[in-house]
Amino acid sequence: MPLVIAIDGPAASGKSSVARALARRLGYVYVNTGAMYRAVTWLAVSRDVPTNDAGRVQQLLHFTNIDCGLADGVSTILLDGVDPTPHLVDEAVNANVSAIATLPDVRRLLVAKQRAYADRHDIVMEGRDIGSVVFPDTPYKFYIDASPEVRARRRAQQGLADSVTTRDKIDSTRRTSPLIIAEDAHVIDSSNLTVDGVVGEVIGRLKLKGLDLGEK
Repeated sequence: MPLVIAIDGPAASGKSSVARALARRLGYVYVNTGAMYRAVTWLAVSRDVPTNDAGRVQQLLHFTNIDCGLADGVSTILLDGVDPTPHLVDEAVNANVSAIATLPDVRRLLVAKQRAYADRHDIVMEGRDIGSVVFPDTPYKFYIDASPEVRARRRAQQGLADSVTTRDKIDSTRRTSPLIIAEDAHVIDSSNLTVDGVVGEVIGRLKLKGLDLGEK
């Protein structure tokens, strides 16, 4: 059976960089679930569909062909054949992605597509509910965190002006798949660590669990 390494954490914790580097080092497929939610957000915004209107968003998704694939070992998403990647960090997307992520119908649809990646591939998947909802049975769960000050600074360096405190509150209090630390997740504080440092700690933990990594 394919292996799943779950990497969860709040905004700007470094989980995306860590997950991508880990997947590359192990030769696994890297799946960025945040990009999926941002893609749906861009779709709604570009079609003038209110992101807090669950009914209209559901209708929009019903009539949209969502193709989740792979390119060079990295997850991709096309919406009616259009690649939304250039728009995923647009200001409007950044302002509305939390609203989209709270919608149960959106999460059900995307979680099904996320799980499909593990049908054929060993994967490193990052997000906010991977260890708690998407793959709760995987024994390889990590929660990457950092201090609010460090995360705010990283966010600003990314050119994003949203408040990590506000994002944390929305992500942690939503009814569907809130951001939580899975009981059996290994927590890593990345505040004073490089990406390679965090990856090294993850790999060390995986080895302690007896996983044959076969590093590439």
